[in-house]
Amino acid sequence: MQLKLPFLALCLGLATVISAQDGGTYYGIKGGLTIGTQQWNTFDRDPLIGYHTILTVESLPVEDKFSLFAQVGYHLKGSAIRRSLFGNPFNANLVSFPPQKFEFHNISLSVGAKQVFGEVNKSKLYYLFGIRGDYTMGTNLDEYEIFVERNPNFAGIYPLNIYYSGETLLGVRRLNYGFLAGGGITLPFSEFVEGLLEFTVNPDFSLQYEQPSIPNVVDPFSGQTRSIPERKIRNLTFEITVGFRFLKKVEYID
Repeated sequence: MQLKLPFLALCLGLATVISAQDGGTYYGIKGGLTIGTQQWNTFDRDPLIGYHTILTVESLPVEDKFSLFAQVGYHLKGSAIRRSLFGNPFNANLVSFPPQKFEFHNISLSVGAKQVFGEVNKSKLYYLFGIRGDYTMGTNLDEYEIFVERNPNFAGIYPLNIYYSGETLLGVRRLNYGFLAGGGITLPFSEFVEGLLEFTVNPDFSLQYEQPSIPNVVDPFSGQTRSIPERKIRNLTFEITVGFRFLKKVEYID
């Protein structure tokens, strides 16, 4: 909460300043492909293919080069396991499990800056960077909670929504933060309408998920007891985005 309120105030303040700028403001909608990855402690998982959609507001570029932006959008983050081969405890054969997805449905609020560094015909090349705050609306981890309830020997293998370590509530962290960086190109259709194509990298600084060490868990394949180590999960996404932005031009007449 200490991080959430100042960041929210910063985003709303910047959006208000951008909208009130002399000359005009760009309003846009964009979306596209999200490739989500997660590192579970030191173990990387397979990518999760998802999507995102974003509403954005941007200041009119100073000297046609530098601008500020604020944006809010939905982003599907997470990871997958596609190579699940286990030894059958009743024979020597390998058992192939179906692909498993770990999905986190996040609303992201970002503020940042753009800088134009080149021009091809009338299209402008730019890079962008900013800071980002995320709120996790929900996950699909309840599917694994139901599975674990029916198969207690699998407790600790899958991440669940909530864990308690003593009186400390762990599991999915609803509030997270990170940054974004990338670049793109604008495609002018008219004075007031432009298309855009962007690529961004979006790493989290904070943990999306945290779970304490769980002792005395029965291995469902060997029958032996073992300890599940502490689990920490952090998001990293790569996004390919297409969209449109529309210029609301302001002219003052004396």
